[in-house]
Amino acid sequence: MTENDIIEHIKELCAERQWSYYKLAKESGIAYSTINTMLSKTAAPSIPTLFRICRGFDISISQFFAVGEQIELTEGQRQCLSYWNSLDTRSRELALAYMAGLARREN
Repeated sequence: MTENDIIEHIKELCAERQWSYYKLAKESGIAYSTINTMLSKTAAPSIPTLFRICRGFDISISQFFAVGEQIELTEGQRQCLSYWNSLDTRSRELALAYMAGLARREN
């Protein structure tokens, strides 16, 4: 992804959400003048700035750079992944076994 692609993708994400650059600035905690200058003069953001922009959009940096179709998670799925990320290896194995048992019971 080139610098211009990054800028265009940020603009696309704003358009999808019907966000102004001011709204993006508020959500990401970045000064409006910085956002406006970056997007109007097509100056690619620094890595820390891009992380803050992604946080503002409520997406991960990997989602930002994902190519192709993206899957939107429900709130329940996000919560499940949040719990998953806090587990150790053994607890993850147990959680998977429990979910497999639940799935078999449902079928």
